[in-house]
Amino acid sequence: MIELYDFGEIVIDGRRYVSDVILLGGEVRSGWWRREGHELAIEDLEEILKFKPEVLVVGTGYSGLMKVPDNLRRQLESLGVRVIVQLTAEACKTYNSLLKSGVKVAAALHLTC
Repeated sequence: MIELYDFGEIVIDGRRYVSDVILLGGEVRSGWWRREGHELAIEDLEEILKFKPEVLVVGTGYSGLMKVPDNLRRQLESLGVRVIVQLTAEACKTYNSLLKSGVKVAAALHLTC
């Protein structure tokens, strides 16, 4: 569970991370990088696609500077993945709620910008 998020840091299950993260159910992958820093691409989501979530929650940063192109959303939805795009603070709440409810959920969270 995500316990805390603030600009540039997140605490998950008692452990602090200071770089972008991918969450696959209860598993954390830190140090997530994107091909183009502030624009999400399908190549950036390989681990998530292997996990095959029902829902992907994307945190676009503290101020929302990371963009999720419409064609990427459509591509993910065509693969059967519901996509929720929010500022990272709100995305953390959404992820926790979905995880608690038993949904197979993944998250891609940008911690800055």
